[in-house]
Formats: sequence, C-alpha cells, structure tokens
Amino acid sequence: MPRAKQEKIMFYGTGRRKEAIARVRLIDGKGDITINGMSIDEYFGTDILKVIVRQPLNATNTLGKYDVICKVVGGGFTGQAGAIRHGISRALLKANGEYRLTLKQAGFLTRDPRMKERKKYGLKKARKAPQFSKR
Repeated sequence: MPRAKQEKIMFYGTGRRKEAIARVRLIDGKGDITINGMSIDEYFGTDILKVIVRQPLNATNTLGKYDVICKVVGGGFTGQAGAIRHGISRALLKANGEYRLTLKQAGFLTRDPRMKERKKYGLKKARKAPQFSKR
C-alpha cells in the first residue's frame, strides 16, 4: 500500500516596494533564505540589504523556524529587499496572527507608497523641462 506523502505547510505573502514585486513562501525549516534560486549571500552583495530582509524574522524570533523561498522581479536591489521584507511580514501574519502587533509597530506591514512619477508630454522627464530661451 503506498504511503501518503506528507504535505509541508506553506504560508504565502506578496510584497511590493517601488517597482519591485516579491512572491514569498514560508516553509517549516532551519532558516535558509533563497531568492530567485540563489542564497541570500549570493543574491545581495551588501550586508545592509541582508539585514533588511531578515528584520521581520528577527522581530518575531522566527529566524531559525522557517525557510524562506521567494521570487522577486523588477526594481533595483534596495527595492527588492524592501519588497521581500514586506512579503515575509505578510506571510508571517498568515502563519501566526499574534505577530500582527509586533510587525505593525515595526512598520513592516505598511506598503511603501512612493513610486516613480510618470513622464509628462512636453517635458524630458517627469519634471525636467527643455532649456528655456527668450529669443
């Protein structure tokens, strides 16, 4: 008789910042963080970005409890790190609702609304105008 395959419990969260969108999965594990198929150390060069990604896990004392797997597209590295942080926070909220107060006070659940302003016609960029000449 075939044995039933044990399902791993996953928690999903989508994070956004600027142009970056991160789809995050939390799986019970030992604390590995994988971004676009690479480890966090390979993907992010600076330590500051690694700290940003781990902030929600540190705030809720779940750093070694979950493995984080995420796919992130768009934006630059800083925006991607912020999007991953937002996605991890949302996934942790689904895992345990008691984390809400901690994550909310730290500001990890708030979506950063700042976006690039659109280019307007007659201008070179959003606000940069062509050089003015009186004659």
